[in-house]
Amino acid sequence: MPNVYEIITDRIIKQLEAGTAPWHKPWSTPGQDGLPRNLLSGHPYRGINVWILGSSGYASPYWLTLRQANELGGHVRRGEKGMPVVFWKFGTREVQDGDDVIEKKSVLCRYYTVFNVNQCEGLRVQAQATQPLPPIDPIDNCEQIVTEWLGKPAIRYGSDRATYNKMRDLVQMPDLASFDSAEEFYSTLFHELTHSTGHPLRLNRSTLTEFERFGDEKYSAEELVAEMGAAFLVLVQS
Repeated sequence: MPNVYEIITDRIIKQLEAGTAPWHKPWSTPGQDGLPRNLLSGHPYRGINVWILGSSGYASPYWLTLRQANELGGHVRRGEKGMPVVFWKFGTREVQDGDDVIEKKSVLCRYYTVFNVNQCEGLRVQAQATQPLPPIDPIDNCEQIVTEWLGKPAIRYGSDRATYNKMRDLVQMPDLASFDSAEEFYSTLFHELTHSTGHPLRLNRSTLTEFERFGDEKYSAEELVAEMGAAFLVLVQS
């Protein structure tokens, strides 16, 4: 049975292989400081938990356990998968030292599972109201490109990540208002839409269909294709 270190390491590796590497992103999460936090206590998570929950793909920063969801009269939707949260328990333990029994400090690492409020239904307590982000006006030329994109994949807004899922033929994007500027929004959207051109139903591009892991040669080539495609589209609309 894997220990907590293996579980967290495996989670991080899978997110990296899926293309989630949030070292920098040109958008932000509305409300407070945007840090993941428990819905009931309001306390923000710390350490590696910020990275794990913050890169999960949910726009809401609020999380809770299955028991907390039930206590609030709601439930986690069937089929939803939770995220591991690590906590450290500090204490003491008795050890034999020759003829004496002495106390030594002990540290225990454990984890439990939490769910985002967007994975739940029927909660009596709602997430605290957040400060809305200032509005950003769309760019008409860019909107026209998106609207007239032939055979484009499904686009789902409201995420806290920008990604293209080649298995589901789905682009996930944060809302326009979450970005630093409209230019950043469309540049990011065009990047993900360029990835979608490699789908088997379109160009069947090997750099998209055959890459096996984050950072391998085909993945790097595909990222270059997406960056160049986004750059050309930005030039077209300007």
